[in-house]
Amino acid sequence: MTEAAATSEDRPSKVTPYDLIGGEVMVRRLADRFYEIMDSDPGAARIRAMHDKDLAPIRQLLFEFLSGWLGGPPLYFQRSEHRCIMSAHRPFAIGEAERDQWMMCMRRAMDDCGLKGEMRGVMDQAFLRIADMFRNR
Repeated sequence: MTEAAATSEDRPSKVTPYDLIGGEVMVRRLADRFYEIMDSDPGAARIRAMHDKDLAPIRQLLFEFLSGWLGGPPLYFQRSEHRCIMSAHRPFAIGEAERDQWMMCMRRAMDDCGLKGEMRGVMDQAFLRIADMFRNR
């Protein structure tokens, strides 16, 4: 078959970080575990105080955001009411301590979900860059 005659079904699809970590199931586990840690660890008290009592809505938003950010379905961006992730965090005083608490929760969540190897390192660095960008003090 010539290249021109090949269909998209004949070509290998691009493997994304979403696929490499286990797709929807793992992304959901990661978001759930992140908020479980944030809700229960006294070391995350400052960032927990920035959230409503009911974490279910924000937990869903994190799952949806991570899905698209990792190359899976862009669920967050398909929401008619989605906001720029930077502007969503702008009302909160976020400094190094808050960034570090967020990273502690995400690192523990990645560990607890069994993310290992190269993808674990890549995700850690990407999360750190994002968390650092949210700093506004």
